[in-house]
Amino acid sequence: MFFTNEEKPLLLERINQNPKYKKVMEVLLAKGHRFLRMPFEPKIIREPQHPRFGTYEGVTEYTAEIVDGALTLSFLYQITGNVEYAKRGIEFAIAISDLPEWVNAAHKFDIIYPRVWPWNVPDDQVVFSFDIHAAEKAAPLAIAYDWLYPALSKSERDKIRSALLEKAITKVRGNYEFFWWSTSYRCNWAAVCYSGLGLTALSLLKDNPQLIDVVADAYNGDKLVFDQIGIDGGWQEGRGYFHKTLYESVQFMDALKRLTKGKYNLFHHEKIKNHSTDFFLYGLTANFGDSHGEPVGSSYMLNKYIEETKNSIGAWYKEKFIKDGSDIFDIIWPANNVEPIEPVQKSKYFRTINWAMMRSDFFDPSSVTIAAKAGYNDDPHHGHLDIGHFILTWHGRPFIKDIGRMSYDELYFNNDRYDYVYGSSLGHNVIFVNDEEQIIAKRKNEPWKEKVGGDILDFRTNEKRDYVLMDPTHAYPNKELKKWRRNIILEKPAVTVVLDEVSSEKGAEIKARFFPGVGVESDFSERTLAHAMLLTSPGTDLSTLSMSGGEFEVNKDYVFLSDGKHNMVVIPVVLENDFTIVQDEIPNVSVTAEERIVMLSYFETVIKAKSNTSIIATVFVPVDNKQDIENIIRTAKITKNNSNEIEISIDAASKNYKWIFEKGKEGFILKD
Repeated sequence: MFFTNEEKPLLLERINQNPKYKKVMEVLLAKGHRFLRMPFEPKIIREPQHPRFGTYEGVTEYTAEIVDGALTLSFLYQITGNVEYAKRGIEFAIAISDLPEWVNAAHKFDIIYPRVWPWNVPDDQVVFSFDIHAAEKAAPLAIAYDWLYPALSKSERDKIRSALLEKAITKVRGNYEFFWWSTSYRCNWAAVCYSGLGLTALSLLKDNPQLIDVVADAYNGDKLVFDQIGIDGGWQEGRGYFHKTLYESVQFMDALKRLTKGKYNLFHHEKIKNHSTDFFLYGLTANFGDSHGEPVGSSYMLNKYIEETKNSIGAWYKEKFIKDGSDIFDIIWPANNVEPIEPVQKSKYFRTINWAMMRSDFFDPSSVTIAAKAGYNDDPHHGHLDIGHFILTWHGRPFIKDIGRMSYDELYFNNDRYDYVYGSSLGHNVIFVNDEEQIIAKRKNEPWKEKVGGDILDFRTNEKRDYVLMDPTHAYPNKELKKWRRNIILEKPAVTVVLDEVSSEKGAEIKARFFPGVGVESDFSERTLAHAMLLTSPGTDLSTLSMSGGEFEVNKDYVFLSDGKHNMVVIPVVLENDFTIVQDEIPNVSVTAEERIVMLSYFETVIKAKSNTSIIATVFVPVDNKQDIENIIRTAKITKNNSNEIEISIDAASKNYKWIFEKGKEGFILKD
């Protein structure tokens, strides 16, 4: 499916003449030596009934080892011709075939049935006999079957073919309408399942040519998924799940292109051709929802997409952020000659999903990156109630953070999802009026609430300043919060202004909440994000990045944040209102055997509204030391120049900053 006998000399030449691929082959041969010599006895392993409650040693490890063994040994057999590799590879392939279940127990009826289904999925779902885990076992077994084929006896061939048919193809073929993922085109599950089935069917066509219909269904299913990629490359589930979507599809896409001699080429899909890597690059630091903000993408996957799309910016992302891999497919899909070109514009507005990224540079650690999120609360699978939320990253650390995602327990995708701080608006940097929270757009067996969320109304970027205006009003019930517009300015390279215009009844309590990313106890999501930033320089040893240390100090009229080396002061300035700064924390615990309670620290500016419209501005300014803060605070002002104009000003770093907001029909907007 990925190379012919006639093409093997090219692979061997690549290995022998290029030190990079020679080293990959040395790694594969070392692994092959271990797989050949290790004692191996197939095990009958069953998935635990509650895999998301406890830790079950041995299950995941055994499955990973036999999959890795089957792929590694079958490839070495093809490249070297040594039948000893094939003999042991067949043992591993049969061991995969003999696994009693390919479906993860967390995706079986008793656990998955209460799940709130994503967009384009009817509520009445009762068939769960094929999932992403089954697809992720079928695909590598199909590849191993293809590579081991010449060495297989008829009974061995039929044994593996039986597993691929019984545990993958015939579970789904002709019954797609009963599987929830089959129409969930904005969810990574659809691409994973369709691609796994399509690759499996391609491997079986010689013996079962009638399975061409499964190939066609997989092609059409992936096409419908790719149709949902944003017009500028955004993916609502986030960058990590966008990576999973493309990663799990690429082998099927290439095999189909090759076997049809280019007639059916999903790499030519408009969204793939034009934007397959944009979200990976521009979305760095945006760990919204259940996803993450670190560099994503294996070297071979990116090699393939870049080769097929000739995307120079993608080539630059791969060169600067992704290390060379040592996978089989790094040899099959090597680095290509597409010229890496750094994009001139570093900021980007992802219009379809209403995310905005603002930055001066991808690597300058002294410059701030702002990730801002509006959009809609119509992703009950991986979305959070976080409309109007933002992340401020500086020196490789989220000084104002997204708290990330918790470990998935059995309840996380049910109606309980937003009872957890991680999913609710309580755990995000948003506005609250009389503690009114954002709306849940979809509950189990209830109609969708349409248009719950908000839009980015304005986005501007130039060398000196980036600006975004969000209106998250309709993310709320609007009983207490009548209207909210959030202006965010990045005065490059490192001064940030957030101006919140909030409409409410007089006397309402209004809170502007922020989660600090320094000076608080670290959790896994923070560490992952910190390792992701790479805002120091390419090739930084990520193991040296530490989340320990730092300072988070709340004072009467400012908040001091420090990572131990770099300091930032957060200064609220409020128009025609008094304010207090409150520090607090929220507990969260998942329903797992060894989970501990996590206390999530935050601070918030709190006012009592003196009129129907309140203005709260928050200025984030780098400082050399605490001694500079008092002088800066004295200069921080918000004034009403007239009924239609507000001015914010501050003196910092021997410079006077001034921003003027002009009142339009719907509210205040930055004046150029």
